[in-house]
Amino acid sequence: MKVFSLVCLLALVPAVAGAAQAHSKAAAVAPTGAARTPKSVRTIELTGGDTMKYDLASIHAHPGERLHVVLKSIGTAPKVVMAHNFVLLKAGVKPEEFVNAAMDARATDFIPAAMQDKVIAAKGLVGPGETVDVTFTAPMKPGTYTYLCSFPGHYMVGMKGELIVK
Repeated sequence: MKVFSLVCLLALVPAVAGAAQAHSKAAAVAPTGAARTPKSVRTIELTGGDTMKYDLASIHAHPGERLHVVLKSIGTAPKVVMAHNFVLLKAGVKPEEFVNAAMDARATDFIPAAMQDKVIAAKGLVGPGETVDVTFTAPMKPGTYTYLCSFPGHYMVGMKGELIVK
């Protein structure tokens, strides 16, 4: 039995080594996160802190423009009581209805699964010093689209903004 186990182990070593080497080569040639973002994508840096407000109340974009929103939490309160997320709603969606549904969606970072069809882009919760990012295409239809934090109470206090497409 020991001989059979040893033979199986020896047969696996070259396969595992080959897979590791292939993975290593792929990692060596794979671009970094920043390099993967096409030059045609514009980055928007957004912060949220203990004041429950984003530092940008509006973002302007052209129809169909690619945007990369980077949200950083600059607060100090613990994540369990003061986390932030980024949710960009489709035109015509009532933000109050979305955040009311979000109150019961802790498991999905307060982004309700039943309302995914109302969302253009969203990214989950960040706590102090954490960062998340999301890349999306601005709507082709000119207009004003609401973005908000759906952590309970944050939208109502003013953690929201407008994506103005024109």
